[in-house]
Amino acid sequence: MPSLNRRAFATGSFANLALATMLHGDAQATPALQTLHHPPKARRVIQLFMGGAASHLDLWDHKPMLEKHHGEPSDFGEHVEAFQNGLGPWMKSPFKFSPHGETGKMISEVVEPLGKCIDDLAFVHNMVGKTGVHSQATYLQATGFQRPGFPGMGSWVSYALGAINENLPTFVVLPDHRGFASNGPKNWGAGFLPASSQGTAIFPQRENPIEDLLPKSDFVTPQSDEQGLRLLTELNRAHQQQRISDSRLESRIRSYELAAKMQLSAPAALDLSEESPHTLKMYGLDRAGRTYPDQINADEEVEYFGRKCLIARRLIERGVRFVQIWSGNDNSFPRRNWDSHEDISRDHGPLARGMAVGTAALIQDLKQRGLLKDTIVLWTTEFGRMPSTQGSKGRDHNPYVFTNWMCGGGIKPGVTYGPSDQWGYKPLDRNRPTQVYDIHATILHLLGIQHERLTVRHNGIDRRLTDVHGNLIPEIIG
Repeated sequence: MPSLNRRAFATGSFANLALATMLHGDAQATPALQTLHHPPKARRVIQLFMGGAASHLDLWDHKPMLEKHHGEPSDFGEHVEAFQNGLGPWMKSPFKFSPHGETGKMISEVVEPLGKCIDDLAFVHNMVGKTGVHSQATYLQATGFQRPGFPGMGSWVSYALGAINENLPTFVVLPDHRGFASNGPKNWGAGFLPASSQGTAIFPQRENPIEDLLPKSDFVTPQSDEQGLRLLTELNRAHQQQRISDSRLESRIRSYELAAKMQLSAPAALDLSEESPHTLKMYGLDRAGRTYPDQINADEEVEYFGRKCLIARRLIERGVRFVQIWSGNDNSFPRRNWDSHEDISRDHGPLARGMAVGTAALIQDLKQRGLLKDTIVLWTTEFGRMPSTQGSKGRDHNPYVFTNWMCGGGIKPGVTYGPSDQWGYKPLDRNRPTQVYDIHATILHLLGIQHERLTVRHNGIDRRLTDVHGNLIPEIIG
């Protein structure tokens, strides 16, 4: 690295390293695709993941037959393998449904804020999974495979397309503030891709949003840290020259360099003080700083999910290519996730309201800033929930059908595709379900990538995000 004078280090060691890095060269890996396969309609993706399995029947997929036959013994006409004991009577939604927008799309009262932008969304109601186990199903939706060790979708996009802004990570993850969902960071790991393509986790509601970005010890001086970093760089580079085929060290070197740049750019991206009162209110952040009860409640969910949505907008407008927002942590009690075995109304009510306020604000904000046209917003969960009752108020797992929706970035607005059957138990056309591979293939297509051609050889196999599957969904492509 070139030498820098003492005055250059007055603002802190990572800031100094940032300048040295900028002089030294590019801190990001060269994108795998130097030329896109076809002209893209989107440049960025924001994925909203509801950890714990959100109920399609209580949010988006209105079923009058459940209202008509509520409380009657459930008869599926076939053997049903339940995850626990969720084969009680038919159960209507505890929430009222009503039409919204010019399309008249029926949605639940707990996601009513999304009625303002319902005509921008394209719903896919015939999603099917492969398992009713949270960890495996979450892996499948996040990585395209049911087991660990495979790259997340954001990692594939990061690897293929590279950075837009060299001062921020290409792939950022905003987990639930209470903890990780099933599998934790493995959902956004790089797998066998270069380690630099993995997601960078940021907790915007914590005092220290990005771990280890700033030195906390008062005995560390800019000069001593600079000398240590120089020595570390020399040792790392010497070690790397002997192990050129190992991407891990190169990734660590780049992470130091990127951290230096983030020292300057990340605080600005996370600072909401410059946002207008109108924008803060739109995202539900006009009452920030208040305390909340121990019980799950809508106000808390609105504030925390809205904050992540606003920061997602600030990140993508600064050049982050893929942002993943999580709602819900792994099985904690009382519930802080969508796994509503005991009480749909108690859990889904607050979580859905928080998600809907933040998501509606995000879509409207992106649209008014001209960002929605080349940003895909994807809403998903690991599977759905059963139309029959578990206990008296809950629903068991249903991997046999659930809902995704998308908007922006080349998605056809105001579309409802692939209905589920009259009960919301399985796809109406059981021979033509939609799988996660089709969602992934469609998103890659809109980014200018032909999903069969984005491959990496690993253990003798040409691996890809869509495995050996995947079909475009032309009905939702604009």
